[in-house]
Amino acid sequence: MRICVVGTGTMGSGIVQALMQSGQEVLQKGRSETSLERSTAGISRNLARLVEKGKLKAGDSAACLARRKTTLSYADLKDCDLVIEAIAEDMEVKKGVLCELDAICKPTAVIGTNTSSLSITELAGVTQRPDRVVGIHFFNPAPIMQLVEVIRGQLTSDATYALAVGFAKEIGKTPVGVNEAPGFVVNRMLIPMVNEAIGILADGVATREEIDAAMQLGANHPMGPLALADLIGLDVCLAIMEVLYAEFADPKYRPHPLLRKMVRASLLGRKCGRGFYEYGS
Repeated sequence: MRICVVGTGTMGSGIVQALMQSGQEVLQKGRSETSLERSTAGISRNLARLVEKGKLKAGDSAACLARRKTTLSYADLKDCDLVIEAIAEDMEVKKGVLCELDAICKPTAVIGTNTSSLSITELAGVTQRPDRVVGIHFFNPAPIMQLVEVIRGQLTSDATYALAVGFAKEIGKTPVGVNEAPGFVVNRMLIPMVNEAIGILADGVATREEIDAAMQLGANHPMGPLALADLIGLDVCLAIMEVLYAEFADPKYRPHPLLRKMVRASLLGRKCGRGFYEYGS
């Protein structure tokens, strides 16, 4: 199966690395040479760390890198069997990309979207193949996290769903089937918890360290909610809360003002060096 990933950010690069490590050849579509070079550097660093830790042989690292090809042109995607869009969590931006993919990809190609909360049905609606559009939601960091949510839109066919499930299993992931709903399964539970932790911090109930330690030691979570928010990206957390709030119209999903303020200040977490915590280069 010929696979392409559209996107060079944290998730796009992570999905590409996961595919490479599973033995898959993959084409990565970027917007610019600079974005592709940044992605290459990040993937190379990650593989080098695995070699240093003894989790990957140097020869295997080189073999992984050889499985990746890159392009700036949508025209190079015309023969792909599966294309996974992994760009910014923005409905209109994603619609634009899906329109491009629908126009260039062969009629039998499946278009997957790595959205963490947006409607698969609405995204599929801009294409001429809504039955061949499916959610394939990886979690960060994609090379490590085992779960992939496979989300059916209203018109996703059984064959498309089965292909996505089979793909996830083939690359060593565990797929969980989801019928489209705001936030799907994980983020419908997880992000409101993160939002509540932000409210607890804003109310001065406990410090960031105490909040995180409480959930690690009291609920056996591997990471506290504020550290997790930094890992996910506060902009992504806000986008998911906005979707939940808009779709359900329930005040329990209202994004906390501190979350909005952090995003406005570009304090987005690990990816920019500062969020609820500060991170070295």
